[in-house]
Amino acid sequence: MLVRENRNKELADSIKIGLERTGGYCPCKPVKSEENKCVCTEFLQQIADPEYEGFCSCQLYYKEK
Repeated sequence: MLVRENRNKELADSIKIGLERTGGYCPCKPVKSEENKCVCTEFLQQIADPEYEGFCSCQLYYKEK
């Protein structure tokens, strides 16, 4: 399993700015809760699945098989 940052540096930098503004909470999620703190619970559950490949919901991280 390999989790990497989005290779689109401009997009990744924009998301990181959003994370700074929200105190580390996923900028694409409307609710600030511990489960939405980056790296969010949703993505942690997805990457636990060996068959999953794709981006987290805010597109900052990508999991390759």
